[in-house]
This record gives sequence, C-alpha cells and structure tokens, in this order.
Amino acid sequence: MTQSNVREVKRERRKSLFLQEFSFLFQELLREEPSLIDVFVSKVDLSNDTGICYVYFSAIKEPGEEVFNQALEKLKLYKPSLRKAFANRIKTRYAPDLVFMYDKAKEKERRINELLDKVSDELHPDGRPGATK
Repeated sequence: MTQSNVREVKRERRKSLFLQEFSFLFQELLREEPSLIDVFVSKVDLSNDTGICYVYFSAIKEPGEEVFNQALEKLKLYKPSLRKAFANRIKTRYAPDLVFMYDKAKEKERRINELLDKVSDELHPDGRPGATK
C-alpha cells in the first residue's frame, strides 16, 4: 500500500469517526433544542489540513434550504459548546473548527426519487409493474 493510499484510508476513518461522534452530539442537542428536529446530519468532510470539519445537514421538510437556514441560527449559538464536547469525545489535542453547511446533494436525490416515482405512477397507474396504459 502506498503512502497516499494509507493517508486516504486514515482520512476516511477519521471522517467516519467524526460523523459518528457529531451525530451523537447532535442527538444530545435535540433534547435541549427541539426546534432543530427538522434537520439531520448527513455527512462530514475535512479540510486538507484537517483543521476544519464541514458538517453537512439535510432537512426533513421542504423547502430544505430555508429550514436549514432557520436551524443554522440556533446551531451558531451552540457552536462553541459543540466544539468543546466534540473535542472531548474524539480525544484529540486540537479540535477542528466546525462549519455548518447545507447538503444540496440530498435535495437533488429527493427530487430525482420524486421524478422516478411520478414516471413509475404514469407507466403503471394501477400499481402493478406488468400493467401499462
């Protein structure tokens, strides 16, 4: 295994750990702040130097980006305590800065699924795959 492959594997493991730990912290936060119930953590990414952890959120309700922007105001208030708790959970000397972002990929996925459902309903109006108009 080459050096770059090892580095990528470690990076992916770190991202997985960060996603797991931040998701746990976010669930804890939901107990204190139920107004955030309409968003969820969908993925995390790291900057090249791992100094920044980008936390991506998706929304349950539509319009997703507006729901996220409302939740973002609350998330900004909790950012310092989330970062401290995150550092304690991952047991590292330097906690990455947290940047909250909206995950547009989930919204695209939702739209594609809605289109596929619509086409499927048009092709099979009675719900049976073998039946056509």
